[in-house]
Amino acid sequence: MATRIFIVDDHYMIIEGIKSLLQNEKGIEWMGHAMNAASCMAFLQMHTPDIILLDINLPDKSGIELCKEIKVSFPKINIIGLSSFNQQSYINKIMENGASGYVLKNATREDLVDAIEYVMEGKKYLSEEAAFIIKKNEGSKIPILTRREKEVLLLIAEGMTNNEIATKLFISTTTVDTHRKNLLAKFEAKNTATLIRMATQHAFI
Repeated sequence: MATRIFIVDDHYMIIEGIKSLLQNEKGIEWMGHAMNAASCMAFLQMHTPDIILLDINLPDKSGIELCKEIKVSFPKINIIGLSSFNQQSYINKIMENGASGYVLKNATREDLVDAIEYVMEGKKYLSEEAAFIIKKNEGSKIPILTRREKEVLLLIAEGMTNNEIATKLFISTTTVDTHRKNLLAKFEAKNTATLIRMATQHAFI
């Protein structure tokens, strides 16, 4: 039985490029494409592809968020992250959200076919460049945050003061200040601007 492929990407040239790479491959059936998250979810109400090639950057929702949403609603569908970004934080996040693979947009036909075959066998697949990034950064530590610290971090990123955060979360300003200090320490950041920049790099924001 052919492996049914669906792609979600907001750039038509990327869609056509990948389609041209795969259209002559035996055992692969092209199901179509969506250019945003809403169209993708609407398609999945009616059809069930085996694999979705999912762009990380979509106009209406992060592909990382959409990956999680798809896996919750349609757990049997396999997802391969598709991106021009080779940052470890993006790779880690989409894999944590249920993706079975990660391929960069400069991938060759062989890369794509390998990824599809690996994923259909129940294996995880990282393209060579993505795997190199992970290996190179194995020693780097991504901070582990509590649920409350994540909430405080997001509100700090929105520009809220300690008093405003305390009011919104129904906690004392002293507690907010403690969380803020813990966040600075965990990210080894000297100030709020650096904290937000580093949190963004690690895809916490």
